Amino acid sequence: MVKIVLALGGNALLKKGQKGTYEEQFNNAKKTAKTICDIIELGYDVVITHGNGPQVGAILLQNEAGIERGIPSMPLDVANAESQALIGYMLQQTIQNELAKRGLMKNVASIITQVIVDKNDPAFQNPTKPIGPYYSESEAKKLMKEKGWVIKKDPRGGWRRVVPSPDPKAIVEADIIKKMSDLGYVIISTGGGGIPVIKTDGGYSGVEAVIDKDLASAIVAKLVKADILMILTDVEYVSLNFNKPNQKPLHTVSLSQLRKYYNDGHFPPGSMGPKVLAMIRFISSGGKKGIIAHLDKAIDALIEKSGTIVLPDDVYNSRKL
Repeated sequence: MVKIVLALGGNALLKKGQKGTYEEQFNNAKKTAKTICDIIELGYDVVITHGNGPQVGAILLQNEAGIERGIPSMPLDVANAESQALIGYMLQQTIQNELAKRGLMKNVASIITQVIVDKNDPAFQNPTKPIGPYYSESEAKKLMKEKGWVIKKDPRGGWRRVVPSPDPKAIVEADIIKKMSDLGYVIISTGGGGIPVIKTDGGYSGVEAVIDKDLASAIVAKLVKADILMILTDVEYVSLNFNKPNQKPLHTVSLSQLRKYYNDGHFPPGSMGPKVLAMIRFISSGGKKGIIAHLDKAIDALIEKSGTIVLPDDVYNSRKL
């Protein structure tokens, strides 16, 4: 059976322009569950990861609002854990229900996942990872002044808060994830890139940061020995010269080609850059195929009728013969 890691973007639960109510997110989860179950029904063994930017941002805002009522605020790593449970619950239930409708008997489980980072990672001095809602320029300037946040313009429009995004090194719950995946369970893990922790003399300790979920997903894919890593997002293709008159979508590319485009600076660090880097790492570590595609085009992307397909050099070259 072909094993695939599905890395779900924020649009799996929250569409741009929505408020983020439970009803909106749960209905979106139902639609996403159908896509996931379509893939399972095709015979793929599935492991799921997901983003959490809007959700963790909302949790942080709720924390701040509670301070006025005497409710202690929780740090970012705890908010990350809360978002893993929140999103994991919705995906877990909707996937389980959809599987039952189709007569597919599979267990679904969410794992609260900690990911080890280096305490000396330079990312702590240069916040780049967007979290939370989109703001107007005037709102962004006000929040930067009032709260001391770092807020930057998002390439997709609007302004968003950014926090440190250290490089993921390893997963604390690696053995659990691998064993459950090997048993054929549908695993939901490494939500939002995982809870960032560092090693200390006393064990693990959480830090104020957010790990990129696509880079963490590449670690998961290597861990479970996935054949395919599929990153599902809100654009259909990876493009060169994005949002410029000479924009060019990439359909099928080799590892070497993609690495060259990455090194040439085609992909912004706050949006497509980590997705492309995740693909480079996955294919370099032995992955057979990488896919970056729109969530709504997942099935088409699996048969290479949509999305950007990344192949090892030898496979790519053999297709050209």
